[in-house]
Amino acid sequence: MKPTLFGYGVTTKAIAKRLGGGCIFFDDKTREPFIDEESNRIYPSEQFEPTKSKIEVTTPSFKPTHPLIQKASNLMSEYDFFAEEMPFSIWISGTNGKTTTTQMLGKLLEKRGGVTGGNIGTPLANLDTNAPIWILESSSFTLYHTNIASPNIYLLLPITPDHIDWHGSSAEYEKAKLKPLLRMREGELALIPKGLNLPKSDAYIVEYDSIEFLESYFDIDSSKIRFKSAFLQDAILALAITRVLFDEVDYDTINSFQLDNHRQEEIKDSKNRLWVNDSKATNLDATIQAVKGYSDRFIRLIIGGDDKGADLTPLFELLSDRDIKLYTIGSNSQRLADLSDRYGIDYTPCNTLDNAVKIISQEMSQADVALLSPASASYDQFKSYKHRGDEFIKFVREIKPHS
Repeated sequence: MKPTLFGYGVTTKAIAKRLGGGCIFFDDKTREPFIDEESNRIYPSEQFEPTKSKIEVTTPSFKPTHPLIQKASNLMSEYDFFAEEMPFSIWISGTNGKTTTTQMLGKLLEKRGGVTGGNIGTPLANLDTNAPIWILESSSFTLYHTNIASPNIYLLLPITPDHIDWHGSSAEYEKAKLKPLLRMREGELALIPKGLNLPKSDAYIVEYDSIEFLESYFDIDSSKIRFKSAFLQDAILALAITRVLFDEVDYDTINSFQLDNHRQEEIKDSKNRLWVNDSKATNLDATIQAVKGYSDRFIRLIIGGDDKGADLTPLFELLSDRDIKLYTIGSNSQRLADLSDRYGIDYTPCNTLDNAVKIISQEMSQADVALLSPASASYDQFKSYKHRGDEFIKFVREIKPHS
């Protein structure tokens, strides 16, 4: 039976293609019905009639309040739709680092046939069901909509309030992140940050609170790992899974892993000064980790954008005790200014990224670090965090050596 598909996007298009086309979509951006090259029929969302649908699979981003979600009577996530075909699966979630940890674990398990997918960019419909292991980056949106599928191993990285505009509250966000525990079975492992409000679960739950705990519990030597700060924790968590599955800790492979662009990507300007592109830091915890990683220098921090309603006070409590100056950009600039005044932090309103780079270039010394770590999404001024990071690099490279 072919499902009704909500949203004409990457996830749902991949499902339709796998099913040979001929599916029915309902999409918010569609104004007039049309038929695509796969013989799929795409209709405006308001034309959905629940009585004519047996199963609905939604794009992850649709909020619980979306009219289509409210009307659906047999709603499934992408994970639920492939639950019966899913091989041994490891789900990885968290506020920050889930992409990096998924990639790291994918590299470690590649020799054993593991494949990565999910929120990392590869829809489940495009994964090989004959692969022995699926390693799935799992967003809070997907987890919220999932009610059937469950992981064999669940790895949750530390969480801080995020996507409050989608979930409605930090409590609901945490609840979505812990939802896989409800369906896990006895003997299955869940690695969870300490201090969360855990639901009743049959899984074997290991709660961690530090790199030192993880090192001791899984017998891993962090001195043999080349990463630092949050990336060190990501690497140890990935190695913890291979320790559990195969009693193996492969330091050579983890150390050969290359971080993605826009994650604490270091570049030098024409005057040999250090600039760091951490544009992927779209929430406060990512920025907290970046600031901690460069605390041995005076930090000139470019911050701001769409903060999605998050409580930024924990970040400013940290910043108030650091050698730092802020350069604010984006739609939440006034909010950042108010917080800076409250916590006694020096700042300059810059409005735009290019202006921030110009001002910092005039003020920074060789010993400083200029850090783009916005603690905010980018869509108020850019197409994506990648666009924001690319523009940052371009502006830095335009700095003249004698300006």
